[in-house]
Amino acid sequence: MEKNLEFPDLLRLIDERSTAFRAAVAAAPGLDAQVPSCPGWTLFDLVKHLGGGDRFWAAIVGAGPADAPPAEAAAARAALEVPREREALLAWLAASTQLLLSALREAGPESGCWTWWPASQSPQTSGGVARHRVQETAVHTYDVQLTGGTPQPLPVEVALDGVEEFLFTVCATRSPWPHKPTAFDFHATEGRSWRLTVDGDGARCIRIPAPTAATGEDPDAAGASVQGTASELVIYLYDRIPAASLHVGGDAGLFDLLRAWEPED
Repeated sequence: MEKNLEFPDLLRLIDERSTAFRAAVAAAPGLDAQVPSCPGWTLFDLVKHLGGGDRFWAAIVGAGPADAPPAEAAAARAALEVPREREALLAWLAASTQLLLSALREAGPESGCWTWWPASQSPQTSGGVARHRVQETAVHTYDVQLTGGTPQPLPVEVALDGVEEFLFTVCATRSPWPHKPTAFDFHATEGRSWRLTVDGDGARCIRIPAPTAATGEDPDAAGASVQGTASELVIYLYDRIPAASLHVGGDAGLFDLLRAWEPED
């Protein structure tokens, strides 16, 4: 069974994806360009969102265990002032990333902190924050590249971890599934698979053996399945591409139910 990315790898990938994000912003036609995958947002809005998020999570990690985000961090994000000239904006963005990386390094992977995912399968630790920020930065890098007309697949190591991170953090819940119990299988063509089971006890995800040409996929094992590259799966999970862009098996309508579900916790 493949291991999760180690904490130093997560920090490296935050830095790498942030660098790629800045490069895409520097090459974009203009800060007023509309971001197709973030309706209503300009490129400037997206940069402010990502850099503000880096600073917000740096403060959260630095505050340690808490039942809510630090009031000063929330206030600072609400009153965030960001330079509008591109070169200065890129410098501010780079400084934002370094604030986050410094806070994560100082805390280490096991330090507890507030997160918005208390009922998920992801830990409420700085390591959990680092894992999620890799994905936040990677997906928004795709958004900027798309704005410039040249979207690139997510790096394989980022995307393979990203499918599981999304399922563990965003989908896993203790809220009861309001429909007939079922399961969703996610198959990355790189050879890794996951199953999300939903029932009256909520939603939980596990890794499962990837189907092979010899064994195929048991059609009764899951109510619906989706297959694509790991990058395609992540971009799909973040609602950047439709299910029709991938290979869907079983009852495709179940994915509509999953997307529409709003757990209470």
